[in-house]
Amino acid sequence: MPTLATTVDGLKLPNPFVIGSGPPGTNLNVISKAFKEGWGAVIAKTVSLDASKVVNVTPRYGKLHSSDGKEVIGWENIELISDRPFKLWEDEFKKCKDLHPQGVLIASIMEEYRREAWIEIVERCQACGVDGFELNFSCPHGLPERKMGAAMGEDPEILKEVVGWVMTAAKIPVWAKMTPNVTHIEDPSRAALLAGASGISAINTIRSVVGINLDTLRPEPSVEGFTTPGGYSSRAVKPIALRMVMEVAQLIRKEFPGRSLSAIGGIETGFDAAEFILLGGDTVQVCTGVMKFGYEHVQLMREQLLAFMEKHQFETLADFKGKSLEYFTSHADLVKRQGDRKAAQKAAAEAKAIKSDAEWTGSDFVKQSDALAQ
Repeated sequence: MPTLATTVDGLKLPNPFVIGSGPPGTNLNVISKAFKEGWGAVIAKTVSLDASKVVNVTPRYGKLHSSDGKEVIGWENIELISDRPFKLWEDEFKKCKDLHPQGVLIASIMEEYRREAWIEIVERCQACGVDGFELNFSCPHGLPERKMGAAMGEDPEILKEVVGWVMTAAKIPVWAKMTPNVTHIEDPSRAALLAGASGISAINTIRSVVGINLDTLRPEPSVEGFTTPGGYSSRAVKPIALRMVMEVAQLIRKEFPGRSLSAIGGIETGFDAAEFILLGGDTVQVCTGVMKFGYEHVQLMREQLLAFMEKHQFETLADFKGKSLEYFTSHADLVKRQGDRKAAQKAAAEAKAIKSDAEWTGSDFVKQSDALAQ
C-alpha cells in the first residue's frame, strides 16, 4: 500500500497536506481542529511583534462565481496579518505544542526592514517550540507602507539580506514564501536560497481586483464605497501557480539540489496535489480550500492522492516528485520534435511502399494502395 508520510527538511509529516497561512490558522482553536482532522502540518497566520497597527475591515472578501453562480472559482481578500498581540501568540504556540506534540507547527512571520526585529521574532517564536518558520515576503496588500510583505519580496537584494539575518538566529527549518507579483519568480527564490533558506513556498496570492458591482459602480469588496487591490486565490489561480512552481522547482533542481518546495495555489483535491508534486512540490498548502470546504476536506484529499498513487503504482511521494519536469522544453525544440516525428513517419511509410509487382498482397491491398497515393 502506498504511504503519504514524508520527511521534509527533517520535519516528519503524516501527509503532505499543509494548512496555508491565513484564516484557517488564526488561533489555537482552529489549529487544534486542523490537527484533529489529520492535516500534515499547520502554518499559523502571519504574526509580527507589533500588532497594534493591524486593523481589519469588513467586508474583506470578494468571490468570483462560475457563470451559473453555483461555484466559487476565484476569491479575493484584503485581510491583513494577525491582529492578535504577539504575547498571546507566544502562549498559544506553547499550548499548541503541549496539546499536539507530534503536530508540525510552523510560524509564519513578517517584520519591517530592521535586523533586530527579525532576530527578536525568530528567537521568541523558537523559544515557544515551533517546528519551523515561513517568512512572509509575499502578502500583496498588507502594510506596504512599512515595507512589509510583497514590498520586501519584490526586491531580491533586500530579501537576501533579511533571510541572512534570520539564518543567523534560526535553528529550525526556514521557508521563504514568494510573491507571484514579479516577472521572474526565480530571482527572489534564488536570493532566498543563496542566503541559506531551507526551502521555498510558492505562490502567495495574486494582486487583483475581483470585480465591479454594476448596480453601484463600486469595486468589490466595498468598504464604505471604496476598496483596495487584494490577493487573489482559489481554483482560478491554479494554472499560474503550476507554472511558477515548475520554474522554482527547475531552479532548485539545477542550482540548489536538496532544498525543499512547498507548493501553493488553487489546490482543492488530491488530484490537484498530485499535479503540484509532479512538478516538484514536497508539500502542498491549502488555505482558501479550507475556507470553502472545511477542515475535514483533507480526508477526501488524502483518499484521492492515495488513489492516484495506487493507479500508477507509486509507493511514496518521492517516487513521483518532479516526474513531469523533464517534459518542459522550448518552443523551438517542440517544432524540431514534431518535424523529426513527421520525417520518421514519412520514412517508415516510404519503406513500406510497394517497389515491385511481386510485393502486392491481398490482405494489405488497401493499405498498400494508400501508401502509393499522394
